[in-house]
Amino acid sequence: MPVVSPWFEMPSPFDANGSRVLMLEPPEASAGKLRAQLLDETYTKPYVIDDGEQRFLHFSGRLIQSAMRLAAPNDLELRYTQKMMSFLLFRSRPRHILLIGLGGGSLVKFCHTRLPATLLTVLENNPDVIALRDAFLVPQDGPNLKMHEADGAAYLLQTEDDIDVLLVDAFDSTGVAASLAKEEFFEHAYTKLGGSGVMVVNLAGDERSYAGLIGLAMQVFDDQVILFAVDGGDNYILLAFKDRDFEPNWRRLAGLAKELRAKYGLAFPDFLEKIERSAKRGLARRQAGRGY
Repeated sequence: MPVVSPWFEMPSPFDANGSRVLMLEPPEASAGKLRAQLLDETYTKPYVIDDGEQRFLHFSGRLIQSAMRLAAPNDLELRYTQKMMSFLLFRSRPRHILLIGLGGGSLVKFCHTRLPATLLTVLENNPDVIALRDAFLVPQDGPNLKMHEADGAAYLLQTEDDIDVLLVDAFDSTGVAASLAKEEFFEHAYTKLGGSGVMVVNLAGDERSYAGLIGLAMQVFDDQVILFAVDGGDNYILLAFKDRDFEPNWRRLAGLAKELRAKYGLAFPDFLEKIERSAKRGLARRQAGRGY
């Protein structure tokens, strides 16, 4: 008996190589109308493109939000997601990670499988993104994984002060989600982090659109902020440290980076090299200055 897809499927209008589009539409939907909406970017829901080897989450045809290789669904395919894991250099055994922004679930799956003792709380305010979790093989909730349909900024107001790592990877059509691009959000994040907590923010798109956020982070976190670039893209990763006396021991961290590379299969020594170089160059302050 053939398996019925839980999504509306049709050939991708973006290429002629056999890719399929998976959409949150009923079986009787018009493929012609949907194709036109995808091409002129008037389609308002997230969708998935499957080329037989990988699945990609899109909000528009131009920008890939997330990627998953079907043969290795728990790996991190995009460079920026790999570099967001650099928090392990500073909190190698987090008890509680709060992630704002589900996307295709790459960070969720990696953390859930590689850090099984860590409580992972995931916040996503778009129910359509959550509805696609099965397309990206995101595991169901369990003792150490809790997903909520919620605004990240609002959730921070009522959650407990026990967050070791706060990962922020939340965007809308114009850039970083508006509710997160405010001083109040950074202040609440600072309050909810534990004493040696780390906040990690993915910044993407036009640098002018997020330079002000770098300045806010530096103000709230008393300049304990490091910004480093993601190779081959427009992304920057921002690290903000709750500890006012944070002072990296680069030599000790170099040894830890090698251990983390062996354990998790990511290029932590390269991450550390970029983080150290950016910290010594004062890249965060230089980039923040462009926002004024």
